[in-house]
Amino acid sequence: MNKRKISIIGSTGSIGTQALEVIEKLGDKFEIIALAGGSNTELLEKQAQKFKPEYIYAAKPISVNGVKTLGSLEEICSNKENDIILVACSGKIGLKPTLTAIRNGIDIALANKETLVMAGDIVMSEAKKYGVKILPVDSEHSAIHQCIKDISMVDKLIITASGGPFLHKTIDDIKNATVEEALHHPRWNMGRKITVDSATLMNKGLEIIEAHHLFGFDYDKIDVVIHPQSIVHSAVEYKDGSVVAQLGLPSMHIPIQYAITYPERLEGIKSKSFSFSEIARLDFEKPDFEKFPCVKLAYDAGRTGGTATVCLNAANEEAVFAFLDGKIKLYDIYTVVDKLMSKHKVITSPSIDEIFEVDKEIREQTRQLISAC
Repeated sequence: MNKRKISIIGSTGSIGTQALEVIEKLGDKFEIIALAGGSNTELLEKQAQKFKPEYIYAAKPISVNGVKTLGSLEEICSNKENDIILVACSGKIGLKPTLTAIRNGIDIALANKETLVMAGDIVMSEAKKYGVKILPVDSEHSAIHQCIKDISMVDKLIITASGGPFLHKTIDDIKNATVEEALHHPRWNMGRKITVDSATLMNKGLEIIEAHHLFGFDYDKIDVVIHPQSIVHSAVEYKDGSVVAQLGLPSMHIPIQYAITYPERLEGIKSKSFSFSEIARLDFEKPDFEKFPCVKLAYDAGRTGGTATVCLNAANEEAVFAFLDGKIKLYDIYTVVDKLMSKHKVITSPSIDEIFEVDKEIREQTRQLISAC
């Protein structure tokens, strides 16, 4: 593989730090153009000193000897030196930089859910217009990408879910769950917000919307199945009935490396070789939409389209923050999102400005609703 020039938006987060581990393991296969972090400037400084990018960006003032400081994420994403940009930040902040990179003809390794949930139609249309690849980093979408040889021959996408910490708990257990219990994921080590989304299965709902945009499948052709071992990361069913799945030990290093080295496969970070005999069994079951109604909300928002998914995302994020702050209970996340969605007036084909305006309005309405509880 020829050396690739890469920038990482969100280098101090979970995906960003693991991406740097992958890049370090791959030796001279990459040159880092820029690293962008948030408030953790201490870690960003250490990363810059170690990996020596040309540029850095931080939400707070920062200075590293020999490295130029940029004033915006858009500056990073306008730099056509980049062969690929890893968008690993969380939240709506990832949307505009992603569009900037696309419009500059730069391929995207995408780990930011909000980009496609909020503006999937616009993002994928722009990617097609500018001939840019959107390579998914989420383990589920990476798995689907790896399973598809000829997308015209695929009949259905099958997204797996671990089921989170409350898979075998009752609805009452979920309603009375503590923050500590919700953050105790049985398989994955992730950030607090996405871990709560995993507890409610809203993360799977968001992934359904992402899959719709990434692969162009109707929602009726995207299924979710509970798979507690998290070994089968997702699958596709072909028109002849054959099912092709991608398996592997739970590790984000694999989908990160796949995205940034595609279409090549290199020997990188690997905890150990996969062993069917050690895994011994793989279990699957249907999701219980009564216990996890957030999945149905996501299906409904996706089918409605337009700003319905913006509403879903914004209300959920604010409700999750409220739960983490002890203001509401876990099951109230569903109740809050449902109320906001039921009264939202959908804009069918919103502009980027309208998407951000709706996002702002929904967040304000969500906070008001929670304060009144």
